[in-house]
Amino acid sequence: MEVQETRVQTDRVLTIPNILSMARLVGVPVFLWLILWPEFGGPNCDGWALLVLALSGVSDYLDGKLARRWNQISGLGRVLDPAADRLYILSTLVGLTWRGILPLWLTVALLAREVLLLAMVWVLDRHGYAPPQVNFLGKAATFNLMYAFPLLLLSDGSGALASLAAIFGWAFAGWGTALYWWAGILYVVQVRRLVKADAEAD
Repeated sequence: MEVQETRVQTDRVLTIPNILSMARLVGVPVFLWLILWPEFGGPNCDGWALLVLALSGVSDYLDGKLARRWNQISGLGRVLDPAADRLYILSTLVGLTWRGILPLWLTVALLAREVLLLAMVWVLDRHGYAPPQVNFLGKAATFNLMYAFPLLLLSDGSGALASLAAIFGWAFAGWGTALYWWAGILYVVQVRRLVKADAEAD
């Protein structure tokens, strides 16, 4: 993640990219409900959950691309997009861990990185810096995890398809977790440099 100010090109709220991000946020509780319904005596809705997750991935790609192409980058969009990413990751972690598909150690590792990131955002805010825009490394980590989670959900079954999904799902999960922490460590280094520069300037 790059700790720098990005020029906001519009202050409009109801832009197409922002509407896509809002739709993704609405989908978060729907996705979590579909994942956990079998745990509360309901039918298995994994197919619908996979569809919601797939649509989230498509909208995640489109909102950023359209915002840049149509010059609709906004302050609200800079908040909504990463918020939707993190809420989907959080809801997926909760759902898949509850169902025993994800091991607890992986969930703890990903959540610990989020706590670290929140701490760095708090430090930035104290020094008068805005939250950074997500860069390529952070997006790559998110995309890997967003591929991993539906594949791991698909692996919760039997047969050749489930076995194949498990292989690719764990590969994406491993790469996604590594990139997630790499992006987080780079973020810490950048925040440390900013704080040090501020201290020296004083």
